[in-house]
Amino acid sequence: MKPNVDDVFKINSSSSFEELALSVFRYQAKECEVYAKFLTGLSVLPETIKKVEEIPFLPIEFFKTQEVKTSETDKKAIIFTSSGTTGMVQSKHLVSDVSVYEKSYLKGFEIAYGNIQDYCILALLPSYHERDGSSLIYMMEDLIKKSNHKESGFYLNNYDELIAKINVLETRGQKTILIGVTYALLDLVDKQKLNLKNTIIIETGGMKGKRKEMVREELHSTLYKGFGVDKIHSEYGMTEILSQAYSKGDGVFNCPPWMKILIRDTNDPFTILPANKTGGINVIDLANINSCSFIATQDLGKLHNDNSFEVLGRFDNSDIRGCNLLVE
Repeated sequence: MKPNVDDVFKINSSSSFEELALSVFRYQAKECEVYAKFLTGLSVLPETIKKVEEIPFLPIEFFKTQEVKTSETDKKAIIFTSSGTTGMVQSKHLVSDVSVYEKSYLKGFEIAYGNIQDYCILALLPSYHERDGSSLIYMMEDLIKKSNHKESGFYLNNYDELIAKINVLETRGQKTILIGVTYALLDLVDKQKLNLKNTIIIETGGMKGKRKEMVREELHSTLYKGFGVDKIHSEYGMTEILSQAYSKGDGVFNCPPWMKILIRDTNDPFTILPANKTGGINVIDLANINSCSFIATQDLGKLHNDNSFEVLGRFDNSDIRGCNLLVE
């Protein structure tokens, strides 16, 4: 029986999360063909799984080669695709009910930042905006609309116009969020240094081959100085899930109640590590009820005792263990 998706956004305790996560697991183990085959390949019987830490996580690479969806997802589904350099195989996420995504990102934003209508939303996402199928662009278009602020909008390479807009908003004392892909934010502060008092900067990560990669400390130090702020916020999301975690500084992320991070051993992907140990990031996203909610990413990270987490890097392809089942 399919769990009620409305219950996903009513989770208010670790016990209610655990109960619903196990219910979603049993549903997807039966109704998501790719996940069911993956579990069969591991000789895992779903009825033997009694706690979240025992659930096998589907390697994220499956989204590049398979249609990871439950039986009710049809050809009318919206397809979100990942970004990537030329020649790379894109991940595809078939989303049968986009209203679930809309509810997830709006509630996730409100938990992190409050009422969307309190903000002017500025989006500097050129590499995402220049292609089709970006879940981030879908989210930002809707958040811009929901902000109901006439100054909210997208910017590509028109940095002078964006700087002028930010300065006007600052003068008015308008609370503003500028969300941008990392290289574009760096390009912006190369153009002009700012001294912001009312604007939150959220970087989404990624140089997209435009600039040299930087460690987080170096990157954020450059952005602190360039924007004149004390903290750089970050967003952690991906094509293959429907929820986002936010960091309000220092690279420490917090999940909404229906999303959870576990850390796996890099040498044994079926062993979950305790807090403060570095390993592969496993994401549970219960909003992903119509595809797969249990995904082993290629990111490396560390979980803290309070369930906040850090992203420390990415696996090299040669480091990925146990991820080749069913990958074609």
